[in-house]
Amino acid sequence: MTTPVATHSDASMARFESETTRYGSLTMLAGLVFSLLGPVYLVFFSGLEITGPMVWIAFVAVAATFGVFWFVEPLTYFPILGSAAMYQAFMIGNISNKLLPAAIVAQSSINAKPGTRRGDLAAVMAIGGAATVHLTSLLVFVGLLGTWLVSLVPASMIEVARLYILPALMGAVLVQAIVSMKRLRPTVIAVALALLVQFVIVPAAPKMALFATALVVVCSIILSWVLRDRKEVHTAVEVD
Repeated sequence: MTTPVATHSDASMARFESETTRYGSLTMLAGLVFSLLGPVYLVFFSGLEITGPMVWIAFVAVAATFGVFWFVEPLTYFPILGSAAMYQAFMIGNISNKLLPAAIVAQSSINAKPGTRRGDLAAVMAIGGAATVHLTSLLVFVGLLGTWLVSLVPASMIEVARLYILPALMGAVLVQAIVSMKRLRPTVIAVALALLVQFVIVPAAPKMALFATALVVVCSIILSWVLRDRKEVHTAVEVD
């Protein structure tokens, strides 16, 4: 029997998802329009004589390099962030190195599993907090103190930071994701495929480097589904 509290919670969450979908779509559409204002001005009003074929050639060149991420990123981020946080993430940017880690840490801190209502709400709040901290730090440490702080840092330290800070950050995110998910089989499959692609397939076929991430993500999803523990899934469904 459904309790009044559960019914009210379901209705509130349904309204939340409906509102975020509506306003998130409108916000993303507005962002798209504003992002295209500059290129439209250059094409039609700058006098640079940019032709239609030139635009399409440039589009194809960019799509050939980054088009794979149009499909990989939503598939990768959605199970962790949820629908509402996805709108935030793609509007703000820096998803993999800032927003996703914030969401994973927030979910882990309150023991909320990704894909649940608590997990989705935790991701929304975490991304809002991450964006606030980011903008505040940019204003203070870049806008006000940027030049002075950079002058105090030795050039050798800047080179070391450029070389190691991204691998260190992504390594921490990877470990946090593994600890939060607590799924040995998909983790082993993903790591094995990543090593296979990075050290076997890409060296043998260098052109595959552009599609390495997509290949690992898609194959990890397929193999994790095919090789899943059916008893565990059946038990989880019965509990729900």
